[in-house]
Amino acid sequence: MSQDYRSSFSAPIPGQSLTAELGERPWQHPPQYPTVERAAEYYAERILNMTARDQLVEVMESGIPLTTIANALQGGSVMEGKHTIDVGILMMPIIVEMLSYVGDEEEADYVVGIEPEQRDTDKFSSSAISKVLREMKDDLANEDGVEEMPMEPDEEVEPAPAGLMARR
Repeated sequence: MSQDYRSSFSAPIPGQSLTAELGERPWQHPPQYPTVERAAEYYAERILNMTARDQLVEVMESGIPLTTIANALQGGSVMEGKHTIDVGILMMPIIVEMLSYVGDEEEADYVVGIEPEQRDTDKFSSSAISKVLREMKDDLANEDGVEEMPMEPDEEVEPAPAGLMARR
């Protein structure tokens, strides 16, 4: 079982695929749309295009927030070298507005992504339940005239090992 070690020296260096010469990547060149105004024209042409509307509406109705869609659009355009990251960040509210315009025009049910989270008023948090239980215990102990006994902490049971390296 001999191995030819000379052949391992001709293999690629680990991480070699992650490197590139300076200027080979699209984002290392001057952007195609250097200003917010020119980038807005680019996005308007791209988002308001009739052929892309069906796909956009389908994504909107699947429940993905418009802020997530806008972030994906601007991040992809930065990677393609269309504009810089700072122009992309400034474009975010404009892209969300364009997407909401398309959603309204197509009467799509969409989520913007900046709405406050709705809490279920029928459910109580576990901390609120434990607080009420403690108060009830205190009230019962005081009514009976019996002094409250200190509670012993439950014995902690270590969970059984699980996972890929656990012994069976």
